Amino acid sequence: MIFDPAAMSSRDFYKFMISAIVPRPVAWVSTLSLDGVANIAPFSYFNGVASRPPMISLAIGTRSWDGEIIPKDTLRNIEATREFVVHVTTEALADAANRSAAEFPPDVSEIAELGLTAAPSSKVKPPRILESPVALECVLDRVIRVGDPPTTGLVLGIIVAAHVEERVWDAASSSIDWERLRAVARLGGQLWAKPGEPFTLERPDWKAKGFTGG
Repeated sequence: MIFDPAAMSSRDFYKFMISAIVPRPVAWVSTLSLDGVANIAPFSYFNGVASRPPMISLAIGTRSWDGEIIPKDTLRNIEATREFVVHVTTEALADAANRSAAEFPPDVSEIAELGLTAAPSSKVKPPRILESPVALECVLDRVIRVGDPPTTGLVLGIIVAAHVEERVWDAASSSIDWERLRAVARLGGQLWAKPGEPFTLERPDWKAKGFTGG
């Protein structure tokens, strides 16, 4: 089978992409509008992109509101304030994260509507959510407009502070314990994924393993 994006609607090829590019981590992003309204929404076009400085990426599209296609509140707030907080979406928070994806009015705070606990961040103004065991405070590096027309904002953010609950931290390995974290991911359509069964592969050493190349 061969799928030609040029011969398909963007919606149909989008459905193909989100079922092929899996699993995708879910960034639960809190922002603050210029009017002081706290917003939170989930995004699965998300990943880490650099370590020095530590950077993440978010791809944020548009929304339909009152018959118009407008930027999503998250992107508008990030461009206006240049700050945001990315939370890890856990199994326990999946339902709340999914509900926060509803088309709330711009002047309504999803944080308040969903009964989440907002707490001050340490270096940025948008609040972090105490229910999430990992929160990454970020400042905007740049927004790259992509698409045809360029309606999607590819957000590159620099992590300036990270909050991690002790219960998910493994001091022995100096890393987060995935079993305690229980982060979820997105699959195609309406499907989400719980943590599965991990396996270990030793990183190969070309000389030690006797690779011949070719």
